[in-house]
Amino acid sequence: MSPVHTHPVIGQAPKARARSRRGTAASLAPEPKAEERVGAGLIEELSINTIRTLSIDAVQQADSGHPGTPMALAPLVYTLWQDFLRFDPEDAIWPNRDRFVLSIGHASMLLYSMLYLTGVKAVNAEYERPGEPAVTLEDIKRFREIGSKCPGHPEYRLTTGVETTTGPLGQGCATSVGMAIAGDWLAKRFNRPRFTMFNYSVYTLCGDGDMMEGVASEAASLAGHLMLGNLCWIYDSNRVTIEGHTDITFSEDVATRFLAYGWNVLRVGDANDTERIAQAIERFRRTNDVPTLIIVESHIGYGSPHKHDTSAAHGEPLGEEEVRLAKRSYGWPEDAKFLVPDGVREHFHAGIGRRGAKLRKAWASMLESYRAKYPELAKELEQMQRRELPDGWDADLPSFPADAKGLATRDSSAKVLNAIAPRYPWLVGGSADLAPSTKTRLTFEQAGDFEADTYGGRNFHFGIREHAMGAILNGLALCKLRPYGSTFLTFSDYMKPPMRLSALMQLPVTFIFSHDSIGLGQDGPTHQPVEQLIALRSIPGLVTLRPADANEVVEAWRVIIGHARQPACLVLSRQALPTLDRKHYASAKGVARGAYVMADAEHGKPEVILIGTGSEVAICAEAYEVLLRDGVAARLVSMPSWELFEQQSEAYRDSVLPPEVTARVSVEAGSVIGWDRYVGDGGAKIGMHTFGSSAPLKDLLHKYGFTLQDVVDAAMKQIERARQKA
Repeated sequence: MSPVHTHPVIGQAPKARARSRRGTAASLAPEPKAEERVGAGLIEELSINTIRTLSIDAVQQADSGHPGTPMALAPLVYTLWQDFLRFDPEDAIWPNRDRFVLSIGHASMLLYSMLYLTGVKAVNAEYERPGEPAVTLEDIKRFREIGSKCPGHPEYRLTTGVETTTGPLGQGCATSVGMAIAGDWLAKRFNRPRFTMFNYSVYTLCGDGDMMEGVASEAASLAGHLMLGNLCWIYDSNRVTIEGHTDITFSEDVATRFLAYGWNVLRVGDANDTERIAQAIERFRRTNDVPTLIIVESHIGYGSPHKHDTSAAHGEPLGEEEVRLAKRSYGWPEDAKFLVPDGVREHFHAGIGRRGAKLRKAWASMLESYRAKYPELAKELEQMQRRELPDGWDADLPSFPADAKGLATRDSSAKVLNAIAPRYPWLVGGSADLAPSTKTRLTFEQAGDFEADTYGGRNFHFGIREHAMGAILNGLALCKLRPYGSTFLTFSDYMKPPMRLSALMQLPVTFIFSHDSIGLGQDGPTHQPVEQLIALRSIPGLVTLRPADANEVVEAWRVIIGHARQPACLVLSRQALPTLDRKHYASAKGVARGAYVMADAEHGKPEVILIGTGSEVAICAEAYEVLLRDGVAARLVSMPSWELFEQQSEAYRDSVLPPEVTARVSVEAGSVIGWDRYVGDGGAKIGMHTFGSSAPLKDLLHKYGFTLQDVVDAAMKQIERARQKA
């Protein structure tokens, strides 16, 4: 069997800056001795084979799923959970627990087996602990069926003990980098002499597919740069994907690649060798200054000579005959299904259960002493864990006076962000190398930068890695920080997968997108978003806000911060927008309802409704004033958020857009898809039907029909159409 070793040619990654981030030695879980593991060999083998056979039986009964990886990696996961993981099944959300991320989400039965066998208790969204099992044997028997806590891929919130929703390969890896970053930030924020409140590790199980996905590479590059010594990826190198052996697509030297990223790289030659696996994990725990990649070589399936079609074992049930052969090779009763032998669950209770409870209770006791000595920090820690807002977070929100010249909403957002952040200590974020353009840098005193030697900084630098940034934000939010990340709206395309997962997991992540339209001018169509707004609006559970002026920006931020379990996109302009006179127009507080009447016809009986979002509201306001002077009964509606508007009662929606008023004009510098729902089949939709062009802003507005005269003309045509139908 191959020993644990660094890459045979290049060696271990250089340790540029040595430091410790794990607290005192007493705060670590005791490491099992080799002789103790040998003495427990019989029950160890029985436990490993229980994990394997539960996975086999669940997949076979569902007639769907992936049995191969759980069979191959059962020894690895057994060793990690039973001997090392700092995790208490009785309290699966205690803040300083180690995180286990199954990036290879198709191997979900591996995780569900562990949640059942270790007796993890369910926790609901209100942080009550009813004591019910997170996963029952009945759930496992109903794997991939409606109502089971064992869906095809692990889902955060649905199943306690699942740290993040995984399935799309690479996402779990990148999200785990966010968790590791959060661990270092939390340690810097809360740890004090004799009080190591945070020193958890993050273990991520990944595979060949993760290594091929670009998002994992982006995240690994950043993790190496940040020297995240609390991060360990365990790479199951089995050289198999659904299409077959990886030699048809993947021949690079992964170890050398990660050494170039600045990681420490270890190898275990046989996934069944629990002693070597333990040595590798121990080596990781002694490495404090760089992340660790443990390459574990396995064979998909179970190593049985009976199974030759390894790709089938990866992506399909084994079939009844192969199930019997597999169980025979384990010395298992061939006809037994969902068998959990006596002593197995007790064995896990004596290992991870006893160790985790001891560590969690010691942490809780330390928290009591910490609260007495550092009451403000303790209050902050507990508010963060409950996703509560700090007292007075909105005390310094600005109010902007009317100003015809105005300012870009990216600039007003910067002012609002820097008014909130000093009073919201765990509000952190940054950009994909664009902070000077997105205006998302925190500039108040002591905000600082998060870097390898300054983990307490609140300005993050993600580099030109939009995809990884989105996933890392999810990891930060899963550890109860309040993160934001920014880039140009057109590059939201690079972030769609993690944004979708934010919505699936109901995480309060804020995505800030500036340069929101053709308004950015001469950079041209590659940078001018067209279809991005409707793409964001298509994601269930994601709130998109496109404020019209500085005061709508204030209210948009108020809405965003108020959502404890919902992600949001804040879409901002590059060009200056007039700050509307709120003595003349309605209060911007209407943003909270998604759409509101900014100005109305006399007696509230309009002939035509003008609906605008973002920068186009100002054009609609000008058109409203022209129509008003011409004696036309018009209504001006600002609609910063479709999603918030749809959450309102039908009565409110009808009060803003009366069904009897069919003459309607929407104005938005984006795709017109979807606007039919608000203007009707016969309504006018002023928007983009093509990509943009490289030209000065004024020329673009004329070319694509976003002028005052265009809006007025469209309104008059709508009125005429309605009169003819009457």
